[in-house]
Amino acid sequence: MTVPSRSRGDLACFAAGLTLLAVASVAIAGDARIESDADAANQGGEHVVLVHGLGRTKRAMAPLAERLAEAGFVAHNLGYDSREKTPDALLEDLGDRIDACCADAETLHFVGHSLGGILIRAFLAERRPGNLGRVVLLSPPNRGSQIVDRMGGSWLFGSVMGPSAETLGTDADSFPNSLPPPYYEIGIIAATESINPLGSIMIPGDDDGMVAVCNMRLEGMTEFVTVDHNHALVMRSKEVARMTVRFLQEGRFGVDPDAQDFDPETCE
Repeated sequence: MTVPSRSRGDLACFAAGLTLLAVASVAIAGDARIESDADAANQGGEHVVLVHGLGRTKRAMAPLAERLAEAGFVAHNLGYDSREKTPDALLEDLGDRIDACCADAETLHFVGHSLGGILIRAFLAERRPGNLGRVVLLSPPNRGSQIVDRMGGSWLFGSVMGPSAETLGTDADSFPNSLPPPYYEIGIIAATESINPLGSIMIPGDDDGMVAVCNMRLEGMTEFVTVDHNHALVMRSKEVARMTVRFLQEGRFGVDPDAQDFDPETCE
């Protein structure tokens, strides 16, 4: 029996959506501990809010939260319904959580992975907290993702990935591209390896399986480094944790730019 072209396209989109969701959810089941920020609420000192990415839970950021706590930070590992709500609804929920945990923090830093990084940028654009410290983003789609350009708009993609995923395209009025440049110190760690060949086919140039490395860059950023990790697991890297701690402490990653295996001129 011949499959109509529309059906073939829907099936391909569905398969791609399931693949992307599987990649986004890698290693969740392996996390043994879920962080709680209740005991640390409204203490003084240097606090860090961690925000996970699309399709993940707070478990994904737990190892990084532990390493930040070991370095002396009060870590708040926040979970949210990344595939159930729009960006506006997610921002409202996160804003309430951040107000509850960190109103009395002397300094408030942020670390976000993927969509979590975009939500942090949006939160800081709206709130401008007076105790703001530094920000580290891990593989953020700062200029959107070509995967959403190709697959967004399909009911299958929307049903699998959720309404916030639909806003992460590369067009000028997409969620990430509508945000203003940062007014704060911000460091970006870009993963450059892919375990998602289907996603990489849709993305030009170097990528991490979900986002083009060039699209992780941001006007006004303080530092930009690349690491040999993939989008799904970059937050679990000890190397990434070390660089994150150093940037929050000193405003630099401590990496020689000449040692980076990435040419930023390819993004022009």
